[in-house]
Amino acid sequence: MKKHFITFLLLVGMTASLTAQQKYQPTEANLKARSEFQDNKFGIFLHWGLYAMLATGEWTMTNNNLNYKEYAKLAGGFYPSKFDADKWVAAIKASGAKYICFTTRHHEGFSMFDTKYSDYNIVKATPFKRDVVKELANACAKHGIKLHFYYSHIDWYREDAPQGRTGRRTGRPNPKGDWKSYYQFMNNQLTELLTNYGPIGAIWFDGWWDQDINPDFDWELPEQYALIHRLQPACLVGNNHHQTPFAGEDIQIFERDLPGENTAGLSGQSVSHLPLETCETMNGMWGYKITDQNYKSTKTLIHYLVKAAGKDANLLMNIGPQPDGELPEVAVQRLKEVGEWMSKYGETIYGTRGGLVAPHDWGVTTQKGNKLYVHILNLQDKALFLPIVDKKVKKAVVFADKTPVRFTKNKEGIVLELAKVPTDVDYVVELTID
Repeated sequence: MKKHFITFLLLVGMTASLTAQQKYQPTEANLKARSEFQDNKFGIFLHWGLYAMLATGEWTMTNNNLNYKEYAKLAGGFYPSKFDADKWVAAIKASGAKYICFTTRHHEGFSMFDTKYSDYNIVKATPFKRDVVKELANACAKHGIKLHFYYSHIDWYREDAPQGRTGRRTGRPNPKGDWKSYYQFMNNQLTELLTNYGPIGAIWFDGWWDQDINPDFDWELPEQYALIHRLQPACLVGNNHHQTPFAGEDIQIFERDLPGENTAGLSGQSVSHLPLETCETMNGMWGYKITDQNYKSTKTLIHYLVKAAGKDANLLMNIGPQPDGELPEVAVQRLKEVGEWMSKYGETIYGTRGGLVAPHDWGVTTQKGNKLYVHILNLQDKALFLPIVDKKVKKAVVFADKTPVRFTKNKEGIVLELAKVPTDVDYVVELTID
């Protein structure tokens, strides 16, 4: 009896989920934006807030149980005198990235834009008194870079925000909060962000998982998603909830792992048919941490970008700006070096989809039209077998200089006969297929 009842509940849940999915019909503008998002392939994440001043990462408020009223005093000293949005965007554009995702309000609850719904923001609460989101939006428009907004569902500062499993010891008096008030506050801010800053490529939510200790908690996401699509139909909705996508979402997000992998324990969800994006840090932390100088090598970053493309996903690579408003020098250097590679090999990344040969230990493939790009990242041999049987390979060349590559065919596929064991960061062979 119990088994049948559980089965019944599962069927009801599946039916409700399917019904909800069927209710959301993306507009033509939204579908076009999804395709453009997939074409762009590469974006830069920027985690910046008051936490940069303490230089111990973006979770420092809850990790160190800092009182919310004492923490708020940081705003009085926040003056990032070296902030230059144009300089930021120029450096990011030089990397080959096509979009920027900026933390408009992280879990600490501080708004990095001029909002009329809270005085706890960069314009009203700091001596800096500049709307960095507005300046960033203007710089992005100038340089032809799309702008996405990160927005947290969590708030460790507001007293009306219901407490979840984080931020429980920041001194806020009412654990239950006032959901109706907080929900209206979030929607008011989202309306500002989608009204005052021009076309926005995506809203990137985070924090749904904070209420996993309260499984009956209702974030009222369908209504919030509908608000976004009503204000800007082409604006994509993504949620870093570590679940299979919910109704109303336009992209699927993976944290610190490529789709289908789960080495970090945050991305065990199934892979959907929506456009995919994986986010990863350039060093270790998301927000600026003065002791974290463990930056990934340029080779590692390029490999991650290529592997993401091979899995039909975008890479959103994170940088934590310094408290003075500058991007870390090492990060800028990495951007430059990745950009140099992208200037030569971008054709094998931009506008592609995951190739017909699945990812292997040696690398991945990407595909665009009748071109299949074989990205050889780790091969200790001069021969490479590719299980291509349903397509005819008409031509094979080294992408960099168009030198012909010999290949032989058999009933199982083809074997590329390389002139040498590949030692390049990414040795790309271009196949023309029919």
